[in-house]
Amino acid sequence: MSSPQQPWQVLAQKKRDSTLALIPPSWRIPNLPSIQDQLDVTGSYTHQFLSQTEIEITETTPEAILSKTTTGLWKAEDVTRAFCHRAALAHQLVHCLHEIFFDAAIEDAKGLDAYYAEHGKPVGPLHGLPVSLKDQFHVKGVETTMGYVGWIGTFEGKKGTGNEKAYESELVGILRRAGAVLYVKTSVPHTLMMAETANNIVGYTLNPRNRRLTSGGSSGGEGALIGMKGSPLGFGTDIGGSIRIPAALNGLYGLRPSSSRLPYHGLANSMDGQSSILSVVGPLSPTPTGLRIAVETILQAQPWLVDPLVIEKPFSTSTYLNALAPKTPLCFAVMETDGVVNPVSPILRGIRKVASTLEKHDHKVIKWTPPSHSTLIDLAMRVFTLDGGSDMRSAFALSDEPPAPQLSFLADISGAPEKLASEVAEVNVALREARKNYLDYWVSTTELTGTGRPVDAVICPLAPTPGARREGYKYVGYSAWVNSLDLTGTVLPVGSVGDDEKEKEEEGRYEGLGEMDREIHDSYDPEFFAGAHCSVQLVGRRLQEETMLGLVEYVSGLLKSNP
Repeated sequence: MSSPQQPWQVLAQKKRDSTLALIPPSWRIPNLPSIQDQLDVTGSYTHQFLSQTEIEITETTPEAILSKTTTGLWKAEDVTRAFCHRAALAHQLVHCLHEIFFDAAIEDAKGLDAYYAEHGKPVGPLHGLPVSLKDQFHVKGVETTMGYVGWIGTFEGKKGTGNEKAYESELVGILRRAGAVLYVKTSVPHTLMMAETANNIVGYTLNPRNRRLTSGGSSGGEGALIGMKGSPLGFGTDIGGSIRIPAALNGLYGLRPSSSRLPYHGLANSMDGQSSILSVVGPLSPTPTGLRIAVETILQAQPWLVDPLVIEKPFSTSTYLNALAPKTPLCFAVMETDGVVNPVSPILRGIRKVASTLEKHDHKVIKWTPPSHSTLIDLAMRVFTLDGGSDMRSAFALSDEPPAPQLSFLADISGAPEKLASEVAEVNVALREARKNYLDYWVSTTELTGTGRPVDAVICPLAPTPGARREGYKYVGYSAWVNSLDLTGTVLPVGSVGDDEKEKEEEGRYEGLGEMDREIHDSYDPEFFAGAHCSVQLVGRRLQEETMLGLVEYVSGLLKSNP
């Protein structure tokens, strides 16, 4: 391979500068504060740079925005400009954008307004709603780097003919036809295989609530942007927790659907072609209703006609409504620990709060004692290293850039041969057996639930801590087990970290399960993590998207009425 014409540092700086240059001068923040001087850049801090109208628009829920844009009460252009402004502020403060195309978005919004003025009706169910996208989605006229310096000026690392500039991922087309306004693509960690978002182009994406902490990964830019109310709805991808981790760490709702439910065709990816554990597309939203609107809109577009891997399963409104307003008691299971890493006290309190709230409303809660989760995590790690890291190393070699320190596992498998077809088959058989064993256990709970059916959903940690220090997100076991089993996973916010003495006392008495457990617990300090979001996970069986969308909205409502 010939040497790059310019050092990777120069290419990265040019790309970084070109993105910043797309922010209008009037939207630039003078004298950007240091992390120490301004830990929390949400809410009142950001308000000082916005008009009252912009604050009102950007702090309106996605469903409420749509109630105005689809009825002509709000202009799509005004809504788009407000979110473009707030996204620009977010990027300057937490480094969450890879691509900015505000001008194209405003023109699209003007077109939507013109259509409404002429026809007296919206283009579609998302008419005038700004939607952000993780930088895996291809958007016409917009570059996709996926965090790799070597992808700058190319199409997925390859020099193209130029026709690729008009190419769009299938989901992008569906969103456009539904009336969504696309305006930014958000930051990702190079390789996508990190629970923190860092690369040599954008740097490190910070958590807006506490900028000493990570925003999560790999959809970390989405989490940070929506967390700062710079987007009302966004889409990410999830192969080991990449939607749910950023949702949890930014106080959002997130959905990891089962594979084959939502269209993935036409996205850039790492380890493309690996099919033992598939990456899936899903939404992140400040409200559970936003998740439902996103999924319902996509399924109404019959994505199985554009993506051959999507099953023909239309959105079931009745299933969603039955879960949203259950007519008979439900049964939930609680898993407080997977036996490998215990959650820290605020996460544990959140789980118990959800469980006790459900019991107060006459639902049954039982203990979840499933087959070994260690086996599921080991299988996931085997799948993710089947190619010996060759895909990732070849992408880094395009520019000779170094991998982020969070990718230390690359060094561990450096030089390891790619697995033979027989070895891949062995892993797939092991996965199949693990899924069968887990399904058998889940079905066996019918004897305990009292409902005549298996457990409706499992309440468990999504992460052992309410965030992580830089280079400190060490354990993805609570998210990746869902991917190994291809289940439906949702994220439910349950509060934030306080620095009270009770919490410090509980942490001081902690006895660890092992080295990893102790390391994670030692990294957590309530004062350092002050304000960090606490979230838990609700997990359902495979292809239970409508049920889980209804349940996460139902449980969220119970928590809000029983603080």
